[in-house]
Amino acid sequence: MEASSPYTFAIIGIIIGFIIGLGCYRLLSKGERHNASLRQTVLEREHQIAELKKGMGSHLTGVFEHLNSIRVEADQLEQKIAEDAQQWHLGSNTPAALKERQLSAQPETAKATTLDSESSLATPRDYADGKNGTLSENFGLKESGTAPQPPRY
Repeated sequence: MEASSPYTFAIIGIIIGFIIGLGCYRLLSKGERHNASLRQTVLEREHQIAELKKGMGSHLTGVFEHLNSIRVEADQLEQKIAEDAQQWHLGSNTPAALKERQLSAQPETAKATTLDSESSLATPRDYADGKNGTLSENFGLKESGTAPQPPRY
């Protein structure tokens, strides 16, 4: 075989093409492997988030059940107190009666407090209706005959 035969060129071309193809595959496959690992990481995070949501839902359900049981126990205690109050003939001091009085008095007290607060707005004490307040218009002008003079040295 001669050094310049067409088969030699073909074999050398195939080998060079194979090396170039292998190099390109290595370079491009690193990016693809990185993308695949990122996809896997995203899927794992989504799975973790789903588990956290599920756990939070069960936690909130547990808290809601505890609150309901506390409410039931409070209602039972209220009924027991009302029964005891009736047994001891306490009458109007039962929790139910007190609650009814509070509910009926709320609108009236709200109106009364707004009227009281508007009428109770008085002038500040230091300006004090002109009666010896530090900011009254005649503060320090009136001389009282009983006030002693400071000693002179």
